[in-house]
Amino acid sequence: MEPTSDLDLRFPIGQPALPDEPLDRGARTAYMAQIATLPDLIRTAVLGLSPEQLSTPYRPGGWTVRQVIHHLPDSHLNSYTRFKLALTEDNPTVRPYEEQLWAELPDNEATPVAVSLALLEALHIRWVKLLRNLTDAQWTRTFYHPGSQRTFTLDQALVLYAWHGRHHLAHITELRKRQQW
Repeated sequence: MEPTSDLDLRFPIGQPALPDEPLDRGARTAYMAQIATLPDLIRTAVLGLSPEQLSTPYRPGGWTVRQVIHHLPDSHLNSYTRFKLALTEDNPTVRPYEEQLWAELPDNEATPVAVSLALLEALHIRWVKLLRNLTDAQWTRTFYHPGSQRTFTLDQALVLYAWHGRHHLAHITELRKRQQW
């Protein structure tokens, strides 16, 4: 079924559902697998797109496919850093960033998407190596995000960023379906 509303176009896989309790090993492994496979899925999703198609917004008033691709490593670099801060500091306050303004910076238009795809791949290799080696106690470590005014455990951040990757992947794949690309 095709999305019919702006909310459906904005959130094609729905909103994230963050756990209140610690995840078990199987759930963590499944979420880590989503993070590990995302770069290949994104690369496949944009394969063969023309410059004009990369300049197409995934929804009216939304980011272009190019901006989505560049946003992923920007966002995931921030998340990777937040994981490291939470692992080395007691409930650090992380710095939010203006993702909409980052998406409008000139490097987004000037940089080939292949560069961000390579960055996403390298980042996810490092990130997954870190995640796979955390202890159960480390997964309960936290950081405070002033933008959302809440404290996140690393389990919750894992779920959020596994969702985040699938969310933006769906922006691209659903646009391709609608446009019949």
